[in-house]
Amino acid sequence: MALKNIAILPNLVTLANAFCGLLALSKAIDAIPYIGEDAYIFYAKMESACLLVFLGMVFDAADGWVARLTRTSSEFGAMLDSFSDLLTFGVVPAMLAKVLIEHESAVVGYEGNPRMHFLAAAVFAIFALLRLCRFTLETEVRDDEHKSFSGLPSPAAAGAITSWIWMYLIMQAPALETAESTKTPVGVLMSWIQGFDWSPFLSWAPLMLAIWLPVLGFLMISRIRYSHGANILTQRSSPFSALVIVVGVCFLLFLAPVPVLFVVFNGFVIYGAVRGLSERSKSQTA
Repeated sequence: MALKNIAILPNLVTLANAFCGLLALSKAIDAIPYIGEDAYIFYAKMESACLLVFLGMVFDAADGWVARLTRTSSEFGAMLDSFSDLLTFGVVPAMLAKVLIEHESAVVGYEGNPRMHFLAAAVFAIFALLRLCRFTLETEVRDDEHKSFSGLPSPAAAGAITSWIWMYLIMQAPALETAESTKTPVGVLMSWIQGFDWSPFLSWAPLMLAIWLPVLGFLMISRIRYSHGANILTQRSSPFSALVIVVGVCFLLFLAPVPVLFVVFNGFVIYGAVRGLSERSKSQTA
């Protein structure tokens, strides 16, 4: 492949994905020194890092669309896309999780082991690398549409981890749920239940996050079939109903982005795993 055939526009969009990943990692590193009285700054910087991961997903979805629109798909673009995905959806979520676990352990009274935390993060990141390598080798460069995936897609795994982290952040710092000095609907709801003691749940959060990392890593390298999100909608409903559902989800995302992202991504992971294992057991007993 000659380098002169490299398309500029779709690859710039792909690089925007990588830039979001690098900036998210930088935000997480910048957040580390803020503890004690400055803990809110830590939560705010980590929230920015989570937002950047999801922004990277927008660019990841857009680069393929731009490549098809301009008819400029290439092996270079496919390779660049995999490397960018590894950074934004493999390394960054794992490091965000490790930073949060290490920072919050003293806050919630969780006595963990830094080496085990690193191992959990490393399993997620390395298995994301293996999953992306396999995906690149098994997928045609000009495949316009993927009806299903072998193993959990890395953006979905990143979304599950990142939304989990973000959900924890707003529970620890409800002040994050403000926009233009006004509480968001989620912020209003949290103020209504302000008297509820979340500490028993939050104290388990670092441990559960450390467990969720390798679980998602193994799902990425598994052969469990995960349906494309668009296929799940079209298979279960008519095109009009699918459109109504998408619009409804967009409205909910506007009102309560963090809980909706948490439910959508973690629900997709769990639903796909249960359905895939169920289909596998049925085929073995048939």
